[in-house]
Order: sequence, then structure tokens, then C-alpha cells
Amino acid sequence: MPTSEQIVHYFYRLFRNAGMETQNAKYLNALIGVIVLFVIVYVLDRIFKTLFVKLITHISERTKNQFDNFLVKNNAAGLTAHLFILLFILYALPFVLWDFPQTYVYIEKGVDIIAVFVVVLLVQSILRTFSDYLKTMRSFRDKPIHSYVQVFMIFAWFAAVVYIFTLLTNKSPWTFFSALGALSAVILLIFRDTILGFVASIQVTVNDMVRIGDWITMDKYNADGDVIEISLATVKVQNFDKTITTIPTYYLISDSFRNWRGMTRSEGRRIKRSILLKVSSIHYLSEEDVEELKDIELVREYLEQTSKEINNYNNEHHNNKKLLLNGKNMTNLGVFRIYIEKYLHQNPNVNSDMIMMSRQLEATPQGVPLEIYAFSRSKEWLEYEKIVSDIFDHLFAAVPYFNLELFEAPSNVLAIKREKR
Repeated sequence: MPTSEQIVHYFYRLFRNAGMETQNAKYLNALIGVIVLFVIVYVLDRIFKTLFVKLITHISERTKNQFDNFLVKNNAAGLTAHLFILLFILYALPFVLWDFPQTYVYIEKGVDIIAVFVVVLLVQSILRTFSDYLKTMRSFRDKPIHSYVQVFMIFAWFAAVVYIFTLLTNKSPWTFFSALGALSAVILLIFRDTILGFVASIQVTVNDMVRIGDWITMDKYNADGDVIEISLATVKVQNFDKTITTIPTYYLISDSFRNWRGMTRSEGRRIKRSILLKVSSIHYLSEEDVEELKDIELVREYLEQTSKEINNYNNEHHNNKKLLLNGKNMTNLGVFRIYIEKYLHQNPNVNSDMIMMSRQLEATPQGVPLEIYAFSRSKEWLEYEKIVSDIFDHLFAAVPYFNLELFEAPSNVLAIKREKR
């Protein structure tokens, strides 16, 4: 099979041997040569690209490594084929434009510029391949590799622009940098967001503030979900309702947000919720009340031991117990708090190795808040909500056994609020 160079020489000799030596014949020779070259280039590009892509695909299917699969996915083979075709054009052009050296110079520069773009796109394809491949590894899944690729591509495109400038102007790159310095104020104004995003992306990465897969909450942007992408300019958060919130990367260092990574790495997820008790239902416990509460197994030991201590104290100080206010006494609220702590300790879904308590908060017009502060063993959302619901279902049902009452807004108050709405 004749080579492309032989074909071009054949047509060139054909027209020269026919006696076409006039100026018009030169133009015709060049035009026919360019047409033939483009046809050859088109056919070779289709053949070479198809064969090269099939070869890489065939190799990738036979290897266990996924790297070559990502090369095919990111079109690295096709871009490499285009690059070889451009090199062929540069090699063949001198024979086609033999009589037009000045035209050849301009076309050569145009092909060089196209080759620069193809090289940059090929570099981008290879970097994306590395990014996709590294994301398959456990140690790199939560790293913002895409952000690194974008940073590198900024420098790659900048180098390409400088090179194209030198091709078009035949001047050194320092001339370009000098002009760039004069326009620095305008450039900073135009590319302000890009520069801020670039700096923020580096700070977020270096300080390990956010990783892919982290659960973050940012109330300003109504973001509450998992980070699915970190790029140079934006961070994408998939909320729990499956919507996507896009946050400028810069605001991750200028505004506050909550990262739940520490919770996911800890031994439990915090339970911090209160129940409201009526103040009027809180009272001292008489001996009869204490005896009645001893039927509750979780507080029986506490009641027996505490009763002895209180009786000894009151006898030593000769307190008049005709009135319960005198001396030491137990309250139904205090016993209920002990019951809650005992209940949490024996609950297998609560991590007893972490902080666990029931505490009384400052009284409000709606009653006394009794807060449960503990940590569930499971951190998965659905299981966590089930554990919390089970705990408070039990506590709400247990309140009457201690002669306590939960606060509820009167029905007439609720009706008035509905009417106002």
C-alpha cells in the first residue's frame, strides 16, 4: 500500500509532467494537493482512530486493572489518534504547498495551535483517568482529587495560551508576561471568583475541612447532606431530600458550617431531647409513696438505700417528719431522673461508655424540661431515629407511674392559635 507521501508526490509529478508550470497551474496544483491531503487525512483519521480505540478497548477488556478502562472512557485513545494525524499533516504540508512557502508558514502555525489544544485536552483526559482510577481506591475516595485536576489544568491552559501567543506574535513569553502585568488589575477584577475559589480550594484541602462523603450542614444555603463533589469553584451537597445544593468553595472558609465527620467516626450519635413536666405535679414522696415505687425494679435498690440514708439523717438531726418539708426527702421528679438513668444504662442500644445522664433544665412557662443526654450505638439515621423514638415512647408512658404530668397546651389555646392563623 503506497504511503501518503508517495501519493502526494504522485499527484505532484502528474501535474508537473503535464506541463502545468504557469502561475494559475501552481494555484491549481496547490488546491488539488490540499483537497487530496484532506481526503487522505480524513480517511486516515477514521481508520487510525477506530483501530487505536479498538486496540485499547480490547486490551482493557483483557486486563483486571481498571486504569485502561478509564482511558477509553475519557477518550484518551481518540485524542492520541488526532495528535498523530496532526503530525502527519505537518509532515505532508511542505510537499503540497511547495510553491507557496509563506502560505505554508501560516497554515503550519494554525496546525500547531490545533495541536496545542489537542495536547491540552489529552493531558486533561489522562488526569481525569487518574482521578477516576484513584477514586476506586478506599484511601482516595474522600479526597478532592477533581479539585487538584482543575488546578493543574489552569496552569496547563495558561501555558498553552502563552505558547500560542509566542506562535502568533513571534515574540518571547516575557512580552506576554509584561502585558499581563499591565492588565493585572483588570484580570483580578474579572477572575476574582476564580482566584478566590482557587485559594479556598487549597485551604479546604490542606486543612482537611471537607472531604467527599462528609455530612455537612450549612444553614445559610439550606444545605444538609453529603458532599458529593469538591471542585475549584463549588462544593456540591446532596441533601437528604435528594436535592443538590451548590455552595461556592470560598464560603466554606469565610462562613461557618457544621461537619459531622467527628460524629460518624465516634462511638455513638448524640441523643439530646427534653420532655416537659408540669411543675404542679412535682412533690415530696411519703413513706407510702416510696413503698409503692419500690415495685418498679429499676429504682428499687436506689429507693431502699436512699430511704435508709434519709431516715438516719433525719433521726440524727431530730427532724419533725409530720411535715414532709422538714429534713431530707425524696421527690418524684428526682426518682424519675434516677429511673431514666437506670433505663438508659440497661438499654443495649445506648452506649454506656459515653456520657449518659438525665438533667433538669431551667424552668419555663411551659413547665420543667427534663433533658436526656446520651449516645446511641448506631449512627445510621433510620436506626438512630428508631432508638430515640423507642426511648421516649417508654418515658412518656412511664411518667404517670411517678405521679408526674406532661405539659400540654390547653385545647382552647390551640383553637385560638388556629383561628389567628
